Amino acid sequence: MYRKNSSGWVKHIDFIILDLLCVQLAFYLSYVLRQGDWNPYAVPLYRNMAIFVELADVIIIFLFESYKNVLKRGYYKEFVVAVKQAVMLLLLGSLYLFSVQDGNAYSRTALFLMSILYCLLTYGVCVLWKQRLKQQMKNGGENSLIIITTSTIADAVVKSILNHNYERYQINGIIVVDKDMTQENIEGIPVVANAENAAEFLRQGWVDEVFINLDEKSPYPQELIERCTEMGLTVHLNLAKVTDNSFGKQSIGKVGEYTVLTTSLNFMTVRQAFMKRTIDILAGLAGCLATGIIFIFIAPIIYISSPGPIFFAQERVGQNGKLFKMYKFRSMYMDAEERKAELMKENKMSSNLMFKMDFDPRIIGNKILPDGTKKTGVGQFIRSTSLDEFPQFLNVLFGQMSLVGFRPALKSEYEEYEFHHRARIAMKPGITGMWQVSGRSDITDFEEVVKLDTEYIKNWSMGLDFRILFKTVATVLKRDGSV
Repeated sequence: MYRKNSSGWVKHIDFIILDLLCVQLAFYLSYVLRQGDWNPYAVPLYRNMAIFVELADVIIIFLFESYKNVLKRGYYKEFVVAVKQAVMLLLLGSLYLFSVQDGNAYSRTALFLMSILYCLLTYGVCVLWKQRLKQQMKNGGENSLIIITTSTIADAVVKSILNHNYERYQINGIIVVDKDMTQENIEGIPVVANAENAAEFLRQGWVDEVFINLDEKSPYPQELIERCTEMGLTVHLNLAKVTDNSFGKQSIGKVGEYTVLTTSLNFMTVRQAFMKRTIDILAGLAGCLATGIIFIFIAPIIYISSPGPIFFAQERVGQNGKLFKMYKFRSMYMDAEERKAELMKENKMSSNLMFKMDFDPRIIGNKILPDGTKKTGVGQFIRSTSLDEFPQFLNVLFGQMSLVGFRPALKSEYEEYEFHHRARIAMKPGITGMWQVSGRSDITDFEEVVKLDTEYIKNWSMGLDFRILFKTVATVLKRDGSV
């Protein structure tokens, strides 16, 4: 898996958003209480200050990692953090007013009042939100965790993770390696596999991370760990048993109350992950707006050419095997899926792990005339201009996809994956990706697709994302028909 390092921005983005709302509310209330007016945003100086304090708050949060281990902090430590943030915000606000030309016109009382209100608001909101999240710890979150352990300590390990689930894992199963306990439950969690079929279960299921903690007498299952690494899974090893392991990029972390050695294909810092998700959200909003505009023009054409739904929704395999519904403008006839089997013999790809044809008769308007001439229609135009992909911006906005990533596979294709193929799904799927802009029309070997997608994960950077996006735009403008 491509692991988000440091404090885990995905799990703390809710705190950041709430904090930004607290800052703005404190700013607004301080103006109302001091000036007796209801619209600070009509005054240029105060409007600029409203923008500045939001930016300053983001800087403070990321420079000082304000929400690192937030769920583990008590009331006193939480209050100390709130005071520090308020003081820093006051100092940065004062520096800003000192540097602007008309800063003296800003009420110092309003500035101090804003800091006090912010301190109280962010402390209160944080405490209440933590209470809510601690309740959710029992139910888990969006990251799937599989526990690999031995029968002698299985109860203690599962209880410990459940009681200290600060990472909010969705614990989807237990693998017991020294005994066949499948069909049994431990603390309500099913035992899903044993040593013999563990790798096969991990290959087929939705698994983000694996935690391995065995008793003192049992050696670590080296072959299974190598399989997990080959599949791109994030592996946590209880440090109490680790001697010499080097399966990939490693870091020290926590799973529950255990100190672990974490191995993954690559790491993403908090700042990088925040930037990538922010760009995805902004692009998702813009893309959804564009989708609405395109719908007005394209929907009647699709319906007239092939009566039926305008949108096509299909279950696809997302990050680490998690299933989701992917949306597209329908560019194929209604019976396209039924006809696919008879066309598999014309598949350009070297295996059935991915399907591609030069001329697909299932596309709306495509037909072969009696003289052998191939005629294309509206469906081919929609695909060649990538208009069919626009509804996927909704998937991006929902966080199921990203702008750049691997192309999500069909479930039937995914079930045929070998262990090393699974590594390509270690990040979120994307609207475009490395292999799409690396001569997609010429690539017929699925192994090359896997190689390019895995290379993207191992070498990921925001700069690489932007390069892929620029190449995608160039490809679409050429009407390559492959993106």
